[in-house]
Amino acid sequence: MNTLLGKNLKYDLKSSLVVFLVALPLCLGIAIASGAPPMSGLIAGIVGGIVVGALSGSHVSVSGPAAGLTVIVLDSINSMGTFPLFLATLVIAGLIQLALGIAKAGVIGYYFPHAVIKGMLTAIGLILILKQIPHALGYDVDAMGDQAFLQADNHNTITEIWYAFKYLSPGAIPIVLIALAILILFERPRIQNHKLLGAVPGALWAVISGIIINTLYGIWKPEWQLGGDHLVSIPVLQDFAQLGDLLTFPDFSMIGEGTFWIVAATIAIIGSLETLLSIDAADKLDPQKRTTPPSKELFAQGVGNTFSGLLGGLPITAVIVRSSANIASGSRTKMSAIFHGILLMILVLSIPNILNLIPLSCLAAVLFVVGYKLAKPSLFVNMYKNGWDQFIPFIVTVVAILFTDLLVGIGIGMVFGLFFVIKTNFVRAISLTEMNGNYLLQLHKDVSFLNKALLMKNLSKIPSDSKVIINAQKAQFIDHDIQEVLNDFIASSADRNIRVTVEGFKHKIYENI
Repeated sequence: MNTLLGKNLKYDLKSSLVVFLVALPLCLGIAIASGAPPMSGLIAGIVGGIVVGALSGSHVSVSGPAAGLTVIVLDSINSMGTFPLFLATLVIAGLIQLALGIAKAGVIGYYFPHAVIKGMLTAIGLILILKQIPHALGYDVDAMGDQAFLQADNHNTITEIWYAFKYLSPGAIPIVLIALAILILFERPRIQNHKLLGAVPGALWAVISGIIINTLYGIWKPEWQLGGDHLVSIPVLQDFAQLGDLLTFPDFSMIGEGTFWIVAATIAIIGSLETLLSIDAADKLDPQKRTTPPSKELFAQGVGNTFSGLLGGLPITAVIVRSSANIASGSRTKMSAIFHGILLMILVLSIPNILNLIPLSCLAAVLFVVGYKLAKPSLFVNMYKNGWDQFIPFIVTVVAILFTDLLVGIGIGMVFGLFFVIKTNFVRAISLTEMNGNYLLQLHKDVSFLNKALLMKNLSKIPSDSKVIINAQKAQFIDHDIQEVLNDFIASSADRNIRVTVEGFKHKIYENI
């Protein structure tokens, strides 16, 4: 075990650093978009990395504050009245998730269609790219963690890009371009395998370049220098005695109210669904194709959310953005997720002044690369080649998530996915084959009243003066409506000189046969 840990350590450390750089602005951005203190996002990221990472059965997923819950958290804080009251609902939500994990409720995660999961991954990749364009141009009005199409400032993803081009900051563009060039260069195997250059991930070099360029602006071109909202903004401690001032503790005074339990149940259920979707997607990205026990993940998330609520953090879920960055950076084990949580805790407390020098535009470059890897054009081509029953749910999920939010889009994609599943089952439930005027009508598996139209269509194709075998050996269940249609066909067969043979029925379907 120790040998395996040592073998994977260098990979996990490198990937944890990349995940840290991705998680840092998102933790802060999600907290701001949720109407919560910025520190609450960082607390959720730390707990998600260390606590959930340690308890999770996933090798590659990373947990933290959930962008998909931003609107729900904002509404919940408003409905509860204060942030401490909201934190109390989060503690109870965590306990509900913990109970769901013990009850093995995670099996619901096995019922999400593959095309919908692929659509979710692709949509998140496109959202990352679209949402980072304003930050890349130095238009940092919207919080970096907001992934919904409709934004709190009454703009949307498309109009925000328009305003970004209209009100861009010239100094941001060289920073993002140089950062992108570094990231693309570090994708080359020759660089990755280099003893010195490959030891540090390209994302860190990109961030360092952004800090240096922005500092040089202050010397040679002050009007281009980025500051304020264009930089990472972490609360700075004067000394560790102030640590308690950054923590907010829950208020359970409304635990007897119905609203309290509605909010807690909503967070638990929606958070659990987002987690199950994310770990399923992460498992599909895992090069080693390992499978995460879903109920164990719910248990881990429940413990994490309980701790996050007690310490003043936001709701936690498995997050596909961090998970995909983790996988793409070469993570081997869940130690990467734990290390990223430790990095968040240590660096946020020890060097916030240095972290606050990081331009959001160079972090946008890191997220551009993550987004591209999730939404490569080849993915669209491959899904199209898989057939319309896969491509349509996939593309509907992508479009729905882009123009609504994660959970609404997934719901719409699920409807289309289920439609094609049902349609496929309709076609496969009944088959009619013909050879030299002889017909074989086969009933496969369960044949319900939903297959009545298909059955009548097939029977109408059988001409007069034919021989027909109706075989039901593979049918496990035949609805009464189906039996009635067969009875009517058999009763009229003599008038059309059709000879009918019945095979495999558990009960006689027509008295004259």
